[in-house]
Amino acid sequence: MVQFQILSGKQAGSRWIARRFPVRIGRDGANDFRLEEEGVWDHHCEVRLDPAAGFVLIVQSNALLTVNQAPTQTACLRNGDSVELGSVRLRFWLADPVVRTFRGREWFVWMLLTAIGIGEVALICWLLR
Repeated sequence: MVQFQILSGKQAGSRWIARRFPVRIGRDGANDFRLEEEGVWDHHCEVRLDPAAGFVLIVQSNALLTVNQAPTQTACLRNGDSVELGSVRLRFWLADPVVRTFRGREWFVWMLLTAIGIGEVALICWLLR
């Protein structure tokens, strides 16, 4: 997963996490990531996941967008890239990983080791009789 950190505008300081692709960005309510700032078009750009190239940013024709202060129509986004569309500045970033706990598996392994230990003690007692 990736995220967009909003660095300027009304929503500055917040972040938006993309859970599936393609991600449409713009002012219209039908977009996945909605920004209601000056200079943002109804459908400003789109981020697609290309297995060969990575995250590809495609800008709507005639819309203005810069990636790392360079105007572009298509760009491959990398971790930490700065994206400016209209009066909004975003940072493209990898989302925090989901941390999974292994408590159930760990509990099962400890119980299995305990059962094996008790079984060995019982077997030794039975053999020494």
